[in-house]
Amino acid sequence: MFRRTAFFKNIAGVLLLALLSAATPGRAVVFYSSGDSSYNTTAPTGVLTNSGWQFEGYWASCMGTAIAPNYFITAKHVGGTIGSAFVLDGTSYTTTAVYNDPSSDLAIWKVSTSFSSWAPLYTASDEIGSSLVVFGVGYGRGTEVWMDGDQKGWQWGANAVKRWGENVVTGTTNYNGSTLLYANFDAGAGVNEATLAISDSGGGVFILQDSVWSLAGINYAVEGPFNTTNSGSGFNAALFDVGGLYYTNDVTKTWDYITPQAADIPASFYATSISARQDWITSIIVPEPAASVLMAIGAGGLFLTARRRARRSSVAHSRPETY
Repeated sequence: MFRRTAFFKNIAGVLLLALLSAATPGRAVVFYSSGDSSYNTTAPTGVLTNSGWQFEGYWASCMGTAIAPNYFITAKHVGGTIGSAFVLDGTSYTTTAVYNDPSSDLAIWKVSTSFSSWAPLYTASDEIGSSLVVFGVGYGRGTEVWMDGDQKGWQWGANAVKRWGENVVTGTTNYNGSTLLYANFDAGAGVNEATLAISDSGGGVFILQDSVWSLAGINYAVEGPFNTTNSGSGFNAALFDVGGLYYTNDVTKTWDYITPQAADIPASFYATSISARQDWITSIIVPEPAASVLMAIGAGGLFLTARRRARRSSVAHSRPETY
């Protein structure tokens, strides 16, 4: 039977591919309902208005999300260099510093000029079961994947454009001490049902919190690779049913068979939880008071103390003596 933890072995391989992706014209984010390259390439509307599109910018062939006047957050494995541009809504912002989270795949970059707006952070820990909107610029649909006469999904195609999709947080898991949200790629779940691929790393996952769309996760990884036989290099794909296929066993380094079930066994994508790392995030984007301010406060305190002492002394000397 397919084990959900099997994907952990494959994170590094998928992320490495994300760094090597080429800017080939095509699609981004994989949809169950549509292979149209122009599908969901404009900002969401209706109940999804302000669900994060306006905060998503381009960074190192992937994406990042503005989270404070001079900061954006992305996946650490995406990389990048200080001095490079983060492009948001057609405007380039030059990076001046980077802060890598020691406990997760998150990285916060500082820019030289301020954003006009930025995403609120999701701070609750009740993500499971929540509807989400996800953004990316990664690969779209490629060749169909079939096994034993049944379609299983699509191999990854080409990439290049910013798109959005929907899903639901299926659950959470822990990887190397980091909390990850994951969402299944379910067949027929809705017209915008989506999963991720190469170059979608760093994009944001948004969930409603108190009626406001808030940043709840940063795209991290997907399950894979898979195979139709027990030999060869396999392939990466967006699969709504992995039953009957093979996945790599990280212990034996061989291909393990995934026994088909009566119901589909969907593959998942994963995002680093924002709420789990909110203290670290806040420590970066809400800086401590400057030393000069602290010194001024301290000097003011000394001045006030001196005045109080002088006042007490004056009062003491003005008291009438008694005999």
